Amino acid sequence: MDSYFLYISYAYDNTNIACVQKRKINIACVLETRWKGNRARDLDGFKLWYSGSAGGKNGVGILVDRDLKELVVKVGLNEEVKKQLWDYLDEMVRSIPHAEKLFIGGDFNGHIGASARGYDDVHGGYDFGDRNEGGNSLLEFDRTFDLVIANSSFPKREEHLVTFRNLIGKT
Repeated sequence: MDSYFLYISYAYDNTNIACVQKRKINIACVLETRWKGNRARDLDGFKLWYSGSAGGKNGVGILVDRDLKELVVKVGLNEEVKKQLWDYLDEMVRSIPHAEKLFIGGDFNGHIGASARGYDDVHGGYDFGDRNEGGNSLLEFDRTFDLVIANSSFPKREEHLVTFRNLIGKT
């Protein structure tokens, strides 16, 4: 199996590309950016997907190298494709020795809800709203592999929890 390296950075700038290339990092999660809007663009052989608020703060992005960028799953997939993703992720995680440290970053479109309700072993008790089917899938996956949803382990202001808001609701 190929090895892939993950790099997490706060406040993206031009030095991040050079750092990622030098260290042969395949995937970089970028946090606390000041980008506005939701876009994707190519940068020196990498693909960058990002989402930022209108105010230009609390943005996030993911930078993926040329070997992996075609494997990134797009939003709006049907249930069969989502099932294939979960099956593939399950198979991949099972292939990793249990002694290895594993960090999985992504937006699984699952709302885990404000309450840990039956998932105290993987849900830290901090989130907002109600749990949906995608949240149940994510919680079950984490329980199966003895993972924790780190983002639910720390209290945050609502503005840091909500990534999308319109007249109908927020997620």
